[in-house]
Amino acid sequence: MLTQPNILSLLQKYFGYSSFRAQQEDIIQHILEQKDGLIIMPTGGGKSICFQIPALAFTGMTVVVSPLIALMKDQVDGLKANGISAGFFNSSQAAETQNSILKGITEQKLKLLYVAPESLDTLKPYLKDKVALFAIDEAHCISSWGHDFRPAYIRLGALKEEFPDTPIAAFTATADQATQQDILEQLKIKHAKKFISSFDRKNLYLEVRPGIKRIQQIFSFLRDKKDQSGIIYCLSRKSTEMLTEKLKQKGYKVMAYHAGLEAQKRSEVQEAFLGDSIDIVVATIAFGMGIDKSNVRWVIHYNLPKNIESYYQEIGRSGRDGLPANTLLFYSYADVVQLRKFIDNSSNQDVQIAKLNRMQQFAEALSCRRIALLNYFGEHISEGCGNCDNCNTPPQFFDGTILTQKVCSAIYRLKENENLSVLMDVLRGSAKAEIYDKGYNKIKTYGAARDVPWLDLQQFIIQMVNQGIINIYFHENNRLVLTPLAHEILFKAKKVKLAKLDTKPKEEPKQIFEDSEVTGLFEKLRALRTEIAKQENVPPYIIFSDAALKDMEVKLPKDSKEFLDVNGVGDTKNKKYGRQFLAVIKTFLAEKTKKPSTKKATELKTLDLLKDGLSIDEIAEHRALSSTTIYGHLIKLHQSGQNINLYTFVTKDEVATIAKATESLAIENKAMKPIFEHFDEKIPYWKIRMALYLKETE
Repeated sequence: MLTQPNILSLLQKYFGYSSFRAQQEDIIQHILEQKDGLIIMPTGGGKSICFQIPALAFTGMTVVVSPLIALMKDQVDGLKANGISAGFFNSSQAAETQNSILKGITEQKLKLLYVAPESLDTLKPYLKDKVALFAIDEAHCISSWGHDFRPAYIRLGALKEEFPDTPIAAFTATADQATQQDILEQLKIKHAKKFISSFDRKNLYLEVRPGIKRIQQIFSFLRDKKDQSGIIYCLSRKSTEMLTEKLKQKGYKVMAYHAGLEAQKRSEVQEAFLGDSIDIVVATIAFGMGIDKSNVRWVIHYNLPKNIESYYQEIGRSGRDGLPANTLLFYSYADVVQLRKFIDNSSNQDVQIAKLNRMQQFAEALSCRRIALLNYFGEHISEGCGNCDNCNTPPQFFDGTILTQKVCSAIYRLKENENLSVLMDVLRGSAKAEIYDKGYNKIKTYGAARDVPWLDLQQFIIQMVNQGIINIYFHENNRLVLTPLAHEILFKAKKVKLAKLDTKPKEEPKQIFEDSEVTGLFEKLRALRTEIAKQENVPPYIIFSDAALKDMEVKLPKDSKEFLDVNGVGDTKNKKYGRQFLAVIKTFLAEKTKKPSTKKATELKTLDLLKDGLSIDEIAEHRALSSTTIYGHLIKLHQSGQNINLYTFVTKDEVATIAKATESLAIENKAMKPIFEHFDEKIPYWKIRMALYLKETE
């Protein structure tokens, strides 16, 4: 087993990162101890690193089982670009190519081998005594409880019997409790340790709008997103074609993708999107699983998804680079009706209907959407996120503590064994025979909410579900269960706010668009990336992610050593591409000093609004920029001699605390991510940056 410094050196050398994300290190150490594991980590959370680092550390080969043949090449290309020996094997390859891979396995030249589950049986004779780890990607596909069940995955249950001494690590981004248990049983690793990372993708803005005038709303949404990559999901092929034509007429680079297209055409669409030849794909749910494209900036759901797992996985395809991304869901009851028709007569109809109901409840939520989303996956938080439509334009609230206590008390007295319908009958004092037969008319909370109209009570209980007070165990006859938060409300007098139900529909927020904050360097770096990608016949993000280009724009490295400090630049990419990107940065800086801009500096525009008495959030909204950018302007203004008191925004104690952490962590080059993680991501980046600046100027 490797020691921690060795693991970090592998991360830096091959992937260009100076520190691990949350839980990555623990997962890697667990796998290196040759133990089985179930790893549940959100899309963009860095799960690939969790099996790629062990693959580099182990003597043998790591076999990665992946359901998508079409994306194996891109994943392998990405590894090769980082200097890692990798290959893939599937039925679409020519015999000559397959023989070359088999030779590589036999001669033990591969560190990672990607394979489809259907092809695994063919390979097994070649794998004996050569496999150090089986990594099962998209592991929810093995479970009939999962939202994307694939029969071919069932064969993976034989791996533990045939390779008893080889650890199995199962990875997925979306699995509720029932699916998690089923994965462990199907793979015969019942005692495997679970690693469940936070499902919270803080960089994703969550928004739901009524499904009226959708096309006009989409055009409005896209006004300030020129040249940004995005995906629009539709329920029907007809909708994808219609919407694609509408967008083309408006001048957007867009293509449709659905199961009715020939395989070659689908492949062309995917390649065009990955290669940035088009910006938008309008697709049915057939598109997207395994997409590693890191610079998708937005996802729109033209129709309601069939369950929260699908919704979460699909929005997770945006913002994988950690930069801000937008998600927009259109909701109408007509979508619910159509989805119910799809579900009719399916093998697990009851489960699918229960999951659709939860999706509908999420769309109708009047409280923080992130709380509702995370609660579904068993992650209970109570503070609003500040990055969703309901947090930004909240409805009117009232003190709903007593009503919530009545509901929770009733669930408790029903021994957490009944569904929503029975609960409401009890609370409203129903005279139904079922209620009397079970003796529920004798419990203390019988009739406790008689004064609340039936539909209103239903909506209030759904709000409680979305706030993480109540769980619905759909896989156990939809019974209602109290969460830890409910116990605080019942026994510790925790207050609850519920939204009034007469709230008018929200208007689309007015936005003021102005010139981009981009200095111009990012676009030049992006152009170079595209040129290199075409030469090497790989998607641009494999060369460098948008986040890496943004980091170059911020750090402005001057030489090879400084280029290594850019997030996402490892030894191989530094040697291969460093000279070209450094040349672009050098030329850009030289031209910038020759041509002073006649345009008013962006930070001076911020200063004008600050003098007008606007708050930071109001300035950010007015300028259609992030508040983090506005705080950056304040630092620049202070540097240029403007009378800005930065201690209005960060206290002296905070500056001292952050400075002390920087010293204790021995951080160089002003790297903020380790500090951000040190404080459990509770201190925002802008405050860290401002504190470090103030410490320097003392």
